[in-house]
Amino acid sequence: MRILILFLALIIFSPSFGQRKRSKTKNSYAQGTLFGYWGYNRSFYTKSTIRFVGSGYDFELKGAVARDNQSRELNKYFNINTITVPQFNGRLGYYFKDHWAISFGYDHMKYIFADNNRVNIYGNISPGIDTVTNLSGNYDGQEFITDRNTFHYENSNGLNYLRLELTRTDQWYATRSKWFAFSTNIGLGAGGLLSFNDFTFAGRKDQVTISMSGYGASAHLGARFEFFKHVFLQANLSGGMMHQVRVKTRPNDPSAYARQFYGYGEMDIVLGFLLYIRPTNNCNSCPHW
Repeated sequence: MRILILFLALIIFSPSFGQRKRSKTKNSYAQGTLFGYWGYNRSFYTKSTIRFVGSGYDFELKGAVARDNQSRELNKYFNINTITVPQFNGRLGYYFKDHWAISFGYDHMKYIFADNNRVNIYGNISPGIDTVTNLSGNYDGQEFITDRNTFHYENSNGLNYLRLELTRTDQWYATRSKWFAFSTNIGLGAGGLLSFNDFTFAGRKDQVTISMSGYGASAHLGARFEFFKHVFLQANLSGGMMHQVRVKTRPNDPSAYARQFYGYGEMDIVLGFLLYIRPTNNCNSCPHW
């Protein structure tokens, strides 16, 4: 009898018995997380060669310089009616696997052909087409300095990069209570270019001529500061190429278009959210990238 009582006591109080009574802790990972963000950017462009084609002209401007045009009025960033006027970034995505997300976004940039652009002109312009600057005949690299009042080209209402992005996220630091975490993102993107074009040439100025003008490909790097599991502030660097195959320049002339290939760089700061729509263990360890 004493041996039986001792045996039962060993079973009841042994570590193995206690482990069978405790549930195993489960971590919640990034898979199943929905995210989105909104913010603003500055963009930069390499020199390029722009070809202009239309009725009676077909010429190129080599060495063209362009810049962006971010809004300086602070009220535009906080007024619901004007928040899309500045250069902005919006994105919505989903973590389909631990560390990996797919997203779709809208990078609203602006491409402004610089005034007093010192370029070289190649091609031909028929006599009588341009009676303002008197460009006429065949050109083979002659220097031409542009004047905004007589020649101008821009995508000011939008050089819009509509792109898909594949992103990998890694978490490098998190507080025990998860009120703060730091993660990095690295990704590749590609998509189409939606252009809202203004064009001044040959005494005629056309504005907001809309076209799907080409495509882009890019790489992206981001630093993300996460707060209280659901809010983040993120700084991004992007770079890549854009090929505008056919930018419509005249609304009523299908033969009029511009074409160019150039590199771009972008910096942006965004504010976003995280929603854990497929949590494990009540998301006790979220975010866990």
